[in-house]
Amino acid sequence: MALKRIELYELTLPLVEPFIISGGTMTHRRSLVLLLRDEAGNLGFGESPPFELPFYSEETLAGARHLLEQVLIPRVFKAQPDSPQSADALLRNGIRGNRFARAAVDTAMWDLEAARQGTGLAQLLAARLQVEAASDLECGVALGIPADRSPETLRRWIDDALTRGYRRVKIKIAPGWDSVAVKAARDAMSGSGLPLTVDANGAYEWPQHESTLRDLDNYDLLYIEQPLPPDELVGHARLSRELRTPVCIDETLHDARAARQITELDGPRIWNIKVHRIGGLTELCRIYPLARSFGAELWAGTMPESGIGSQSAIAAAALPGFVYPSDLEPSTRWFGREADVIPLTMSADGRMPVPQRSASRLLDWDRFNAASRLLAVTGST
Repeated sequence: MALKRIELYELTLPLVEPFIISGGTMTHRRSLVLLLRDEAGNLGFGESPPFELPFYSEETLAGARHLLEQVLIPRVFKAQPDSPQSADALLRNGIRGNRFARAAVDTAMWDLEAARQGTGLAQLLAARLQVEAASDLECGVALGIPADRSPETLRRWIDDALTRGYRRVKIKIAPGWDSVAVKAARDAMSGSGLPLTVDANGAYEWPQHESTLRDLDNYDLLYIEQPLPPDELVGHARLSRELRTPVCIDETLHDARAARQITELDGPRIWNIKVHRIGGLTELCRIYPLARSFGAELWAGTMPESGIGSQSAIAAAALPGFVYPSDLEPSTRWFGREADVIPLTMSADGRMPVPQRSASRLLDWDRFNAASRLLAVTGST
């Protein structure tokens, strides 16, 4: 079942409202979608969701597109890999970084394999790791920085999240929007019994912001996510011993090599796994056993992606060891009603079902055709 055709699309989904983090603002979700077609008619979808500007990582949407069009797609089509594992070397040899671009091909190969086996991505991944996938997962809400920097706006957002049934509240913080935000969140969550976490996206420096980070230690947070810049691997290990509140790593954990160093440094033991940030599900298969042997507590983050890319995040979140609520949320939260190309839903008690079918069998083709544009085609019609 050789690859017959590879198609690259740009997918654009407007956000219901701007999403602001310490590094930048999103008003819409633009991403690249890769579609693999084999000779038997099976389809595999993958998504590459870096931002248009490098405020989250060094990689950008334009750079990912260039690498996919000029290097990865031609290389894969010529080599005709028959599994995600056989494609892995093609995506890594001679290419440093560029994990979001590589993730598009890797996750598309995984989804194609799921389609060939008539199963879902979560079940395929769990079988590869010789574990059992969960049937559903807990959802947490991720709230950005209010454009008006108003504690009242944040409290209103949290009130709404609590009524919807989320199992955890996460708020974005930045210098100047930290203690005041946590106090507002604690006030809004009083009596709920839900855990609260904060995410700095690497906005703080140590020791320059030591007093602020130590102040956050007083709010009974479940963890502080990515307080220092991504390349502060040693800094995060030290900080995890300075604070009582556990430190969670996100951007710092970009591959299995970083994971090994974290374990050798006896660093943070809470890890946010973003499948596309680490280069795909094949890299997750390298990180997962390291995390389990180290005793790391895992959870699945998002960019957020469309429903296509979210299938990989759901597959990760369904694994044993992913113990904290994920950032996966219903599609209506980000894109409104009848917009996402694979709608994600959440029950009233904050749980999301884990699909048992591949992306092509879940996709709303009318929505996809309306929201995407074809960028490149390789292969026969």
